[in-house]
Amino acid sequence: MTPGSNVPLSVPRVTVEVAAPVRLDVSGLLLTADGKVRSDDDFVFYNQPQGPGVAHRSGGGAGPDAITVDTAAVPAEIEKIVVTASIDGGAAFAGTVPTATVRGADDGAEIATFAPAGLGPETALIVVEVYRRGGAWKVRAVGQGYADGLAGIATDFGVAVDEPAAPAAPATRAAPPAAPAPPSAPPPSGPAATHLPPPVPPAQPAAPPAPAAAPGRINLDKGRVNLRKNETVSLVKGGKPLMSSVRMGLGWEPAFGGRNIDLDASVIAYGPQREPLATCYFGKLMVLDGAIQHSGDNLTGKGSGDDEAITVHLGGLPAEVTGLVFTVNSYSGQKFNKVAKAYCRLLDAGTGEELVRFDLTKGEARTGVLMAKMVKQFSGEWEMTALGTFVDSRTARGMEKPGAAAL
Repeated sequence: MTPGSNVPLSVPRVTVEVAAPVRLDVSGLLLTADGKVRSDDDFVFYNQPQGPGVAHRSGGGAGPDAITVDTAAVPAEIEKIVVTASIDGGAAFAGTVPTATVRGADDGAEIATFAPAGLGPETALIVVEVYRRGGAWKVRAVGQGYADGLAGIATDFGVAVDEPAAPAAPATRAAPPAAPAPPSAPPPSGPAATHLPPPVPPAQPAAPPAPAAAPGRINLDKGRVNLRKNETVSLVKGGKPLMSSVRMGLGWEPAFGGRNIDLDASVIAYGPQREPLATCYFGKLMVLDGAIQHSGDNLTGKGSGDDEAITVHLGGLPAEVTGLVFTVNSYSGQKFNKVAKAYCRLLDAGTGEELVRFDLTKGEARTGVLMAKMVKQFSGEWEMTALGTFVDSRTARGMEKPGAAAL
């Protein structure tokens, strides 16, 4: 699987194993439609191995820890179970590639695998999520990192974590629960506090620490969102899905000292089975009865601002369009390691307000890149994910299969 892709589950009980060359702590959180747990009972980990329809299995050091989900026993108000991993002892994932394997819990048959790569300062990771759509269950690859450990993930999903009064020694699996707050302290809001082991105090770095990864589920309420590779934003503002016209602006510059570079931006629309429905590019500036429109070809990449733009009238898209993949290709064969400052940004087409931005920080010696995808959720809202995945293709047609695989 690739980040953001999903696979239907053919069995009602599945086990998600997460393995790495180092010891991992694996957890599961049961989330409602608002993306929060109902109480501390919905947080399943090694100190609380049983939850409603979800169980933790320790590998005992000889094998990987795992989370088993019995979809038939998951409460009706739970929409997804996120499976997380952190390195035992609080180390960062830099240089470590965890691998999630989804199996049938009863027969052990492999259903899917996912290995998120390119991790850095993250000390905890949302690996996959098991979720329901229209009465059916699926598993989605996520790969979203957090720099503040398992406690950061738990807090983001509504678990109130007790903080120790003073720095504590590194936690082990035998560590006792953190002491409750004194009677004079105000009670925590939200669900009851789950007793995670106290966080490991960070060592003093020789250089300024890397910025924390963005939260697992973010929207547009706080203004423009800057995405990094594989991060996702829900196109929701004020509780309402964005259904107006949006414009995806794409820009690039030749690398320092390089010659002009002719790149072509396009968008591929896909149906519910990831089948390509239409491609909008410089040779076909309007598709789907005008629901998607292209600004035209830029032959040099010179000049400030967006080089090419694609406008999408979200409310005018046919119902069968469930995914959009935005791509850039070099028809002339120039490689992306000769490109500087490539980016994409999503704007409100009516107001010109910039909503989301993704800067591609490093190019590869290939002729195509999947810049971003937009996926329509079962609820009707759209999510945008930064991709930055390079492929060998000079044309938009050659991007159809890689784009489908990225959905």
